[in-house]
Amino acid sequence: MCSEAAAVAPAVRLRGACKTYRTYDRPVERLFSLFPGLRRLARPRLFHSLQPLDLDIRHGEVVGIVGRNGAGKSTLLQLVCRTLPPTAGTVQIDGTVSALLELGAGFNPEFTGRENVYLSASILGIPRAETARRMDEIVRFADIGDFVDQPVKTYSSGMYVRLAFAVATAVDPDILVVDEALSVGDGAFARKSFERIMTMKAAGKTILFCSHSLYQLEAICSRVLWIDQGRLMEDGPPGDVIAHYQRFLDTGLRPGEYGTAAETAAAAATAGTAAGDGDPPAGPQGYARLAGVRVAVDGTEGTELVARSGASDVSIEVAFDSDPALPSPTVAITISTADGHILTSVATWEEGIAVARDPAGRGRARVVYPRLPLLKGRYLVGAYVFCERGIHSYGWVDPAATLEVTQEDIVKGFFRMPHHWMVEAS
Repeated sequence: MCSEAAAVAPAVRLRGACKTYRTYDRPVERLFSLFPGLRRLARPRLFHSLQPLDLDIRHGEVVGIVGRNGAGKSTLLQLVCRTLPPTAGTVQIDGTVSALLELGAGFNPEFTGRENVYLSASILGIPRAETARRMDEIVRFADIGDFVDQPVKTYSSGMYVRLAFAVATAVDPDILVVDEALSVGDGAFARKSFERIMTMKAAGKTILFCSHSLYQLEAICSRVLWIDQGRLMEDGPPGDVIAHYQRFLDTGLRPGEYGTAAETAAAAATAGTAAGDGDPPAGPQGYARLAGVRVAVDGTEGTELVARSGASDVSIEVAFDSDPALPSPTVAITISTADGHILTSVATWEEGIAVARDPAGRGRARVVYPRLPLLKGRYLVGAYVFCERGIHSYGWVDPAATLEVTQEDIVKGFFRMPHHWMVEAS
């Protein structure tokens, strides 16, 4: 009989792991808490950064983590990295862990970049001779030039992250933990970093990856965790979890509240908001941006459009600006249901379409859906600009427009599927 202990241990196992902090209304109460005789005068309030959590992550899994700022994502990653002890419960790790957490973590600002490379590697148990052998590769990937021999305190945030990521991934860890620190990197480095993450994924490494780019998470991860207010809200396939999380961001509704009076109230509160209002999330500077989206039905442009099923032609044009020195960006279009589930998508890189640019780096891509095959319903159009491999997102607008599709017949579903009938007498 095979016991659980005899089974292959997961890369990460949490059992009842939680993190709680004591907060005080007045500084003097914190002072009282230090002395046994005065503790009764302190009235702490408990802040649960992470509620008790049971979690297994298998070797070779790439797990994304989503959640609003302050939800508890970074706390979970710090427990995994053992830079933060749990208040209660256990955290078991099988393998070496390398991490890129918040900016400023892990390096001594008084040491040079080279000295910090040796320091970080030694903490991970890498012999100095092995680190010296990998040093040229690390410096080349970080692309910080002679600054590698200057104190880290003189680095810009981008230089710091480039070196930290180069070290974290060059030491060949069993488990890589990446927080949102990569968002401060420039465009060229962001592309390189995601390429390296994909290489590590192909090599069977275990990766925990936290990002606000939902498309990246869906493209890279095999599993996604959604954390809110310190609780694990959902754990499952990327497409399902991300759709529910996006719906939560749009409406404030959590799973279990769909179809209730709460959903009706949320929909009423957001009714009349123009699709695409506000700027898309800003990407790293200096490489590309989504410059505009134009959606038209039968030649009429707008953001609230009506189309006839099986009759209207729908065109979607995406414009972008980019650094001419970098590879041309790529474009993707999504069409989703009103509650955020993607029904279909197209992408230039998937179809081998080269997106042309002018000498200044400006370009456009337009896709046309002739005789729109969507059936009656309300749909959302999303537009995205990515790097040349479709991995790193430069910017997006989703929704860029809404389509209200009408139809004359009573065919049910979402699409008219291409088909033909064959009939004969028995």
